[in-house]
Amino acid sequence: MKKLILITTVLVLPFSMVRAQDVTFGAKAGLNLSTIQPDLADPATRTSFHLGGVAEISLTDDFSIQPELLFSSQGVKDESDDDEQVILNYLTLPIMAKYYVVDNLSIEGGPQIGILLKAEVEDDGETIDIKDNTKSTDIGFALGLGYKLENGINFGARYFFGSDINDISEDPDKIKNRVIQISIGYFF
Repeated sequence: MKKLILITTVLVLPFSMVRAQDVTFGAKAGLNLSTIQPDLADPATRTSFHLGGVAEISLTDDFSIQPELLFSSQGVKDESDDDEQVILNYLTLPIMAKYYVVDNLSIEGGPQIGILLKAEVEDDGETIDIKDNTKSTDIGFALGLGYKLENGINFGARYFFGSDINDISEDPDKIKNRVIQISIGYFF
């Protein structure tokens, strides 16, 4: 119930501040470089992708809110075993506050909620489902930079710090997603 209230608050709060501001919609896709902490014994960054829709709600000339709905594939690889990797797929909802420091260049930060879609370990062609050992939500914070061209094309770089996703009660370790996202998008 607490999660439902938190998710509802995070979704509704930015839109309650909107009156007759300028709203633009778009799409984005890009590269994910992810790991989890603490890592495997010999960790390596897992390269994957994200894609989805965005909206930018301008509150002033320099400040806007940018909610997004993205599919994001994350996880980690084992450096010493090329075949072993943890795959964590999420439906994510980042709500970024954007401040334009100069024309078209913005800094951004805000909460992100991820709903777990898939959690697996792949090793030597075998797949083990670990969804029962992984929390169904990942709530964290993201920081980044963005650059928007006048024609609607935009570029972004972001770093996400996730919460503890370990759902094994006997295991006291906190396992957290860490993701670098590099993206390109277009506002319609």
